[in-house]
Amino acid sequence: METSNLTGKTIQKYLNEGKRFDERKLEEFRDIEVEVGVSKNAEGSARVKIGKTEVIVGIKLDVTTPYPDSPTDGNLMVTTELLPLSSPRFELGPPKIDSIELGRITDRMIRESKFIQLDKLCIKAGEKVWNIFIDIYSLNDDGNLLDAAGIGAVIALKNTKIPKYDAENEKVLRDETPETPLPTSNDIPLSFTFHKIGDSIIVDPTREEEDFSESRLTIGTSGKYISSMQKGDEKELTPEEFKHIVDLSTQVWKDISKKIEKYLK
Repeated sequence: METSNLTGKTIQKYLNEGKRFDERKLEEFRDIEVEVGVSKNAEGSARVKIGKTEVIVGIKLDVTTPYPDSPTDGNLMVTTELLPLSSPRFELGPPKIDSIELGRITDRMIRESKFIQLDKLCIKAGEKVWNIFIDIYSLNDDGNLLDAAGIGAVIALKNTKIPKYDAENEKVLRDETPETPLPTSNDIPLSFTFHKIGDSIIVDPTREEEDFSESRLTIGTSGKYISSMQKGDEKELTPEEFKHIVDLSTQVWKDISKKIEKYLK
C-alpha cells in the first residue's frame, strides 16, 4: 500500500532532470476519457478517467426549503465516497479526512465561481427551491482524484436537466422527460492541483508521485479569473513558486478545457 522511499528518491531525481516515469512533461496531464449519461437514475452524470484514475459523478435534484439567508436561491450539496474497490487505502465507514476535503474543494470551486445560477432555481420565494446534490464516487485511485472529481462535477452539471415539477400537488414528476437544462454560466470553472516535489512543480501526479508530494495547491479557475484555492501538505511554497503555479493554472485550463469542450455544450 505504501510507496517505497527508493521509488520516491528516483521520482525526485527524474523530476530534477525534467522527466517523469511515464515520459510526460511536468505540466502535462495524462490522457482524459469522458462518458456522460452513465446513470439512468440521475438528472446528470459523468464518468471521467485521467490515466488510470477514475471517478463517477451523479447529479440529483429535489425540491426543498431554502436557507433563511438566501430565500430565493437554490441549495447545493456535495458528497464524496472513496470506495474500497478503488484503492486498498480506503475503508468502509464514516467519511475520512481525504473524502471530506475532496468534497469541500469541489464544492468551493463550483460555489465560488458562481457556475450554477442558484438564483434561477427558486420555485416560490422563501418556501420552495431546487436542491442540487452532487455525489462523487471513486472507481480507481491512481493519483489526482481531486482534479478528476472537479472535471466530472462540471461536466455532469452541464449535462443536467431539471425534472418537471407539479406545483399544485407539490410533486417532482420523475417519470416525465425533463426538458430544462440546469442554468449554468458560460464561464467554465475547473480545479487543478499543483504538487511540489523537491524543487519541481508538477500537475496530475500518479499515485506514486502524489505519495511524495511535499506541498500542494488546488486552484479553481475559469481561465479568466481564480475563484478558489486550497493549500495542502506541510511544506511551504515560496512567492516565486506560488506565482509560477498561478501562471501555470491558466495554461493548464486552456489545455484541459479544449480536451473536454465537446462535453460541455
